[in-house]
Amino acid sequence: MMPLPDDYLKYEHRRHGMDQSLYDWRPSGERKPVTWPGGKALAAMIVVPVEWHRLNPQGKPLRHPGAMMTPWPDLRHYTTRDYGNRVGIFRLLDALAATGLHATIPVNAVLLERARPLVEAIKEGGHEIAAYGLEADRIHWSGLEPGEEERWIGETREAFARAGLNPRVWMSPARQQSFDTLKLIAGHGFDVCLDWEQDSVPVAMRTPSGEVSAVPLSNELDDRTLLIDRRQSEDEWADQILEAARLMISEAPRAGGQVLSFSLTPYVSGQPFRMHAVRRVLEALAGNDDVWSATASQIAGAAS
Repeated sequence: MMPLPDDYLKYEHRRHGMDQSLYDWRPSGERKPVTWPGGKALAAMIVVPVEWHRLNPQGKPLRHPGAMMTPWPDLRHYTTRDYGNRVGIFRLLDALAATGLHATIPVNAVLLERARPLVEAIKEGGHEIAAYGLEADRIHWSGLEPGEEERWIGETREAFARAGLNPRVWMSPARQQSFDTLKLIAGHGFDVCLDWEQDSVPVAMRTPSGEVSAVPLSNELDDRTLLIDRRQSEDEWADQILEAARLMISEAPRAGGQVLSFSLTPYVSGQPFRMHAVRRVLEALAGNDDVWSATASQIAGAAS
């Protein structure tokens, strides 16, 4: 066997705590407890991602979850995603309205004009619209050509401005970032980000362009992950969300306020045979006096 070279395990940022300077290592027991409005024990953040998928994605450096799967043209999956934006999301908006809950809804910039009636319906429902990059096949990563990622973020900001929107919340396509993404989005006026989930409360991220609040969005409660990738039943998925809420509320005397977050993907949760589980979750959260239903901006503001 050949020995490893001496510099193999050397890393210039390695030190006690975290190997990066974005945030400090901090166990949950050592943080100052967060207090939510009204003394609520739990902030519930519902995220409804509105995506535009190409029929011929390049998939570089990875295919977005939900990207086409079969040889071109993959019309079956393409039309299922389109169904989500035409039909499924309106079921979700109706269910949110029926319970009085408001969601954070990241939207791919290319949909602002392509699906303008949908954008208007989201605004009329009182939900928070977040920037979700240009589209699902524009994945942010450190292998992009110099300047390309900042151009994409700038084009996203411009598209929202043309649509009369000025979001402060950012979510990257596939929640994938480069080493520079946080700095770049901060430079373009986004101060809340949904890509990170290292804690159960918002974490202040330091960048040369200013601070960004990482409001945690749980991939472990993501509907697409649990229902499609892990093939769980709708009742199992709903039970997991409600069990997470129950446990986090019980932890409030020790841990303070925490964030329960999960995604409702229109082409997944918006299917008619899954709406019974969606309604069960929303009605349970809306009827729980310990739960504060809030958008990402509201949660970031309350935690600061």
